Amino acid sequence: MPTDIEIARTIKLKHINGIAERLGVPADDLHHFGKYKAKLPLKLIDPEKARRGKLVLVSAISPTPAGEGKTTVSIGLTLGLNRLGKKTTVVLREPSLGPVFGIKGGATGGGRSQVLPMEDINLHFTGDFAAIEKAHNLLAAIIDNNIQNKKNNLGLDPRTVTWKRVMDMNDRSLRKIIVGLGGTMSGVPRETGFDIVAASEVMAIFCLSDDLRHLKEKLGNIFVGYTYDRKPVYARDLKANGAMAALLKDALMPNLVQTSEGTPAIIHGGPFANIAHGCNSIIATRMGLSLSDYVVTEAGFAFELGAEKFLDIKCRYAGLCPSAAVLVATVRALKYHGGVGLKELNRPDPAAVKKGLENLEKHVENMKQFELSPVIALNKFISDTDEEIAVVKAKCAELGVPVAVADVWGQGGAGAVELAELVAKAVESRASCGFKPVYEWEWPVERKIEAIASKMYGAAHIDYTARAKKDLEKITSLGLDKLPVCIAKTQKSLSDNPDLIGRPKDFVVTVREIEIASGAGFIIPITGDIMRMPGLPEHPASENIDIDEQGNITGLF
Repeated sequence: MPTDIEIARTIKLKHINGIAERLGVPADDLHHFGKYKAKLPLKLIDPEKARRGKLVLVSAISPTPAGEGKTTVSIGLTLGLNRLGKKTTVVLREPSLGPVFGIKGGATGGGRSQVLPMEDINLHFTGDFAAIEKAHNLLAAIIDNNIQNKKNNLGLDPRTVTWKRVMDMNDRSLRKIIVGLGGTMSGVPRETGFDIVAASEVMAIFCLSDDLRHLKEKLGNIFVGYTYDRKPVYARDLKANGAMAALLKDALMPNLVQTSEGTPAIIHGGPFANIAHGCNSIIATRMGLSLSDYVVTEAGFAFELGAEKFLDIKCRYAGLCPSAAVLVATVRALKYHGGVGLKELNRPDPAAVKKGLENLEKHVENMKQFELSPVIALNKFISDTDEEIAVVKAKCAELGVPVAVADVWGQGGAGAVELAELVAKAVESRASCGFKPVYEWEWPVERKIEAIASKMYGAAHIDYTARAKKDLEKITSLGLDKLPVCIAKTQKSLSDNPDLIGRPKDFVVTVREIEIASGAGFIIPITGDIMRMPGLPEHPASENIDIDEQGNITGLF
């Protein structure tokens, strides 16, 4: 069986000017990055059309080590809708180098449902992540410089500074470090560390900004720490936000590439959903809606993580609303949630599929709590049996939700026509756009957390550590308690315990601490053992990546 990169190499790419032409964008408006990549200027966004556009949200059941193919289905659905004559663009997040070289691999789809050129997108692409990294680390350098200087300083107490540095790589050795060693001319020694770029507040700000002016304002709202006399200090007080915004000027333009069937794809921003809000940029989504009739977009990880944040945070900030919602599932994942080990997933087991369906059922319930009408996409693998597929279809009939088997890896758009027909029907039958949020922003922080944990996760109780309670007091004193909440939680379980697969019940969610992301416009309750700087596995994916003398890259997937 050919690999994703081998399949990608069989596809003759179209010049990016031709892809832009399908969107009605003149070549002169593009900011070219060679023949197959370009940036789209923000002037192309039509706010009114973006508000009226047909937005399709793709989410998934709780992820497993087997992989569910949410991005592959998003791309395949886009291809299927285009085959139905719907002018459709897929809008996705940019991959992080951490997963590319770590465990998960790339994030450009697979098989006959990919975004291309996959090597470029999975590696440096157009440099957006590098720009975000530089802007973030500029603030870190300015903070330490202000602490060091005797004259031009704000009296910032280094013990209160929580702003770390970032890099786009998994490197556990950098989670906790000491800076400022080497004497008085090398800074003030203090403990800090590194996060991965996808967890950076600058990444979140980047993805939740309307334009350059708004970006600059939000960067200025970043909370840095306190002075020695307990006055709050923000990035604007350090006069850092102007220079940070300057570094992000070009990156703020969304990236235009193409799918494996030559249809437009917009890729921009890349926060993770387990430690951030897990959605591509507001600007990219609005761009797609301005230039297309339909936009297919995804939210990271499962529905209770990325999709909840997409709806409760991104959509409410941007005034967006999905016209349809798709939930991706696989027979393999359902067997895993039914208790089958990873090495046994290719063995037929309808009973395990049936048991694992409780996870899908909970996500369907979650979608209906938002008053969305789910469409189930059963992403087909060659190991799936007719009997196992029949078990899933029977459950969907019982739940009253439409389901389509999607063979998008093997067939591309042709394998997603039935799914596309169901989605188009869902979009066109919707009288008006709207959804019911899980919580209201003006509620107390504890009530907002409880609403998400009880309604989305199924938690019986919320427990707060002493540190979390102290953080709540700080958030209230800063006047940030009316912000939405972006809960950091494991993606492996509906609970905060990654070992509780399926549909756990009667569990307690423990909030360890609550971080402030005042620039992004949300607060981050941390639950479980969440790492903002992942580590590489024993055998990282980088071991399989190579390049030959002709510059051909192998091992990406």
